[in-house]
Amino acid sequence: MGKVAFVFSGQGDQHPGMGKELAQGYPAAAAVFEMCDRLRPGTSRQCFSGTAEELMETKNTQPCLFAMELAAAAVLQERGVKPDAVAGFSLGEVVAATVAGVFDHETGFRLVCKRGALMQHEAEKFDTAMAAVVKLDTQQVKEVCAQFADIYPVNFNCPSNITVSGLASQMPEFSTTVKAAGGRALPLKVKGAFHSPFMKEAAKAFGEELAQAEIRKAEIQMYSNLTAQPYGDNAVKLLSNQICSPVQWEKLIRNMIADGVDTFIEIGPGRTLTNMIKKIDTSVIAKTVWSVLEELSC
Repeated sequence: MGKVAFVFSGQGDQHPGMGKELAQGYPAAAAVFEMCDRLRPGTSRQCFSGTAEELMETKNTQPCLFAMELAAAAVLQERGVKPDAVAGFSLGEVVAATVAGVFDHETGFRLVCKRGALMQHEAEKFDTAMAAVVKLDTQQVKEVCAQFADIYPVNFNCPSNITVSGLASQMPEFSTTVKAAGGRALPLKVKGAFHSPFMKEAAKAFGEELAQAEIRKAEIQMYSNLTAQPYGDNAVKLLSNQICSPVQWEKLIRNMIADGVDTFIEIGPGRTLTNMIKKIDTSVIAKTVWSVLEELSC
């Protein structure tokens, strides 16, 4: 039997009402939301009844997703579903680190609140955006991006699916160029050019925050967005630099599979990572936390 991995989603799948049923149905989830509300009053309100626009603000998105994802992981673990490995996409990597024991719950939440605030601060300096480019391979996307001064390939998600970040003013012409090359550029529900040079100052400041935090050795094997490899004793560097560096998600997943993972459980409000993993390797099992909870309730 192969290994089970928890993979935690990043920004984009957030929606009003996320986590409400978890908090109402499972004491372990309710305890996580209570902790988050104690440290950041209003977190559960934003998750359960905030507007879509409110949840798109990075300073809100990241704490709310962290709360929902940590709550869901707590429920799975309480029900006996334990991960052999963890990874997270962008902000999801902070949740993964918390579940792996690198941070205690309160430290992880405080850090993600700071991360969201720092990234929003940088995003507000420029009018930037992100888009997912589909139907083009990696080299084609890099060639199109090279035609624009301020658009960068940043997230290598799965075959023929690469996210770009850059100035919003250049996105319409970029989309036209992508279409002419045979692809499509789909705008993402985020406000900022994440994982690009536009985030260098946020990465530096977050590194300073991490350096002051209590960091422990991971109790569960955890994989890095930055290197696609398992962590060593370099959490500060990996978690800070990933803010302004590409996410090597496809390589990360392939490395996890090579290391024996054959079942992936996406922990987040949607199924974006599940869909990506199925495109990376059709032989593995990829399912959402919601489907697992449904199976457990039968």
